[in-house]
Order: sequence, then structure tokens, then C-alpha cells
Amino acid sequence: MERNSVQSTSSNEGKTVAIISYLTLIGLIAAIIMNNKEKTSLGQFHIRQSIGITVTGIALGLLRFIPGIGGIIMTVVGIILLIALILGLIAAFSGEKKRFLLLAKNISNGLI
Repeated sequence: MERNSVQSTSSNEGKTVAIISYLTLIGLIAAIIMNNKEKTSLGQFHIRQSIGITVTGIALGLLRFIPGIGGIIMTVVGIILLIALILGLIAAFSGEKKRFLLLAKNISNGLI
């Protein structure tokens, strides 16, 4: 059997990878490494979502350098991204695939 095939069933391994992907940048890297050993569709989905949130946060983090309004915008964006991370973590715990950011959907199409 080929090792590159993606398992369509959500196993405990896929659930573990999904949960770890939302726990800091180091957790995301660990989830990618774990998912390369035994690829699962659930793990891949949540890794993509986590990458989308991380890239969005880094890109929009540059807004803080705008004098005056940058801090306010970053606070709002930070709260939205925190909510997205919490929703993703809840979905990972329950083994569901839920998209919660439109930008994450567009980012994840070309990743992993």
C-alpha cells in the first residue's frame, strides 16, 4: 500500500494532529511532521486552517505600524483570530471539518 495516500476516516491520530495544529507555531510544525507519517484528511484540513489563521495574523500584524488607528485595528483583528482559533480547536476536538474564515479557505486551497 502506498504511504502517500490520504486516509478518509478520522482516526485518533488525525484528531491528535488536528488538535496540535492549533497550539502555537511549534505545535503547527509538529502537526505537519506527524501528518507526513500517516496522512489523514482531518489532520490536513485543520493544518490548512491553522496555517491560514497564522498567515492572516502575520500579514495583518503589519497594520499595527499605522499611526493612531493601527492599534485599534490590530485589537479587533486579534480578537477575530482568537475566536477563529478557539472555534477550530473545538471542531478539532469533535473531529469535524468546519471552515470559519473565508481567507483561510482561499489560502488552504494551495497548501499541503
